[in-house]
Amino acid sequence: MDKLALILLIVGGLNWGSIGIFQFDIVSWIFGGQTSIGSRIVYTIVALAAIWCISLLFKESDELVSQTP
Repeated sequence: MDKLALILLIVGGLNWGSIGIFQFDIVSWIFGGQTSIGSRIVYTIVALAAIWCISLLFKESDELVSQTP
């Protein structure tokens, strides 16, 4: 679950980077606008992943290493 959340957070970060640098929102381009249901779902999933990743800040480094397969 941690890796999935990190992947989603990376996707969100790259999207925000494209907005900041190029003024181009990749998610809204794919789904047809910022207010489309697809875009809103992606934005919500990325936000939930960010909330999940807050818990990673409080994990000991040993716990993070032991979860690696």
